[in-house]
Amino acid sequence: MDIAKLVASRSTCVRRKVGAVIVKDKNILTTGYNGTPMGISHCDSVGCLRDKMMVPSGQRHELCRGLHAEQNAIIQAAKHGVNIADGTLYCTNAPCVICAKMLINAGLKKIVYLEGYPDELAKEILQESAIEISVYSSEK
Repeated sequence: MDIAKLVASRSTCVRRKVGAVIVKDKNILTTGYNGTPMGISHCDSVGCLRDKMMVPSGQRHELCRGLHAEQNAIIQAAKHGVNIADGTLYCTNAPCVICAKMLINAGLKKIVYLEGYPDELAKEILQESAIEISVYSSEK
């Protein structure tokens, strides 16, 4: 989780800095942080579209210039031909519903998160899935 926190520090989001690390067999496969796609102006320099439109956290995910950390971790795996099936995602925040669906279809087996996220549908979908979900505890 310390690595996910470090990855989050690269985020260019002005609302929330999120980091994700996908691990399998004790090897780091990919990392991701939330921010805009390559070549697109960063929110920390042009402002937050969601703030301007007063979109509450956990709603209307499509109204954002950026990608989520989990999405970027999955995209990095696809870009570099890395098989993340049966892996574990460590993320500084619980996934939103869009990321939850992507993580399920990517074949991840476990999600460990540090802080919650206000998306009830994501919680419901993940509970129904075969993915093991846990809140990170540093006392392990």
